[in-house]
Amino acid sequence: MDMEQIHKKSSLLFTNRMHGKLTTAGIAYIINKYVEKARIQNPSVIPETVSPHSFRHSKAMHLLQSDVNLIYIRDFLGHSDIKTTEVYARADAETKRKALMNAHNSISSEELPVWKQDDSLFKWLTSLGK
Repeated sequence: MDMEQIHKKSSLLFTNRMHGKLTTAGIAYIINKYVEKARIQNPSVIPETVSPHSFRHSKAMHLLQSDVNLIYIRDFLGHSDIKTTEVYARADAETKRKALMNAHNSISSEELPVWKQDDSLFKWLTSLGK
């Protein structure tokens, strides 16, 4: 075993049974093992499918909802194109709701005209229903 192989083995945080790098299938196996145990205890909380990508997606959504800039999320996920990361922004209904609420709250009711005080407008609007 040369020095490069020794370094690779010693730098792995998680390893398989043979002390090698975990494969995607190995990670999926471990996740599914614990998902099944969790599902027994509380089946209504665990989604039907859980994959390694579920964790990646959840992390990206949490970063987005914490107002982390999309560029930083792109870098964190390793996307080469921001358009790939924008998928998370389009899917995030909670951030959209917050933006709409902030826009609504920033408008003062004092700034809005009271349409009932404009007699000619009120008469014209009521005539539309006849």
